[in-house]
Amino acid sequence: MTMTSTDPTTAPTTGERADVLDVLRKHRALFRHTVDGLTDEQARLTPTVSTLSLGGLVKHVSAVEQTWASFVTDGPRESDINWADVDWSNPPPEVQAYADGFRMLEGETLAGLLAAYDEVAAATDALVLTVDLDARQPLPAAPWFEPGASWSARRVFAHIVAETAQHAGHADIIRETIDGQKSMG
Repeated sequence: MTMTSTDPTTAPTTGERADVLDVLRKHRALFRHTVDGLTDEQARLTPTVSTLSLGGLVKHVSAVEQTWASFVTDGPRESDINWADVDWSNPPPEVQAYADGFRMLEGETLAGLLAAYDEVAAATDALVLTVDLDARQPLPAAPWFEPGASWSARRVFAHIVAETAQHAGHADIIRETIDGQKSMG
């Protein structure tokens, strides 16, 4: 006898959706491991040549995942920023807000950033379970996207996995620089 559920978020997941969730959860776990046991002060450190911190990376990965999940459901969001003309020595407020998305600001805590990331991850997981993976949205006009291109929900989830994995690598280097902890090896 086969049991079925009317709620796809609680039904057993198999096939492609299970694979997407599995790889996404594994890369999230590797990413989260890089901040295990850190204080807020350590999470704010920028010990490499870049200005990245572990807390800032958690904040950024959370925002990127949320933005792409919103893209799947709501379509593209056009940017008011002309990136080619940005004066980074004196950025306008909207550019400064974007840059602050890579930083753990005073008043922000690692626990708070991780809680927000958990909420985003849960919402994305629910979306993976319920959305038509073939549904397409046009990509926004941007110099890094081919004009007129579109992505399926499936392609967006693959991109979220790639973003998470790439930033997990950044985070691993930063953590190793702070105290020698490695995600693997």
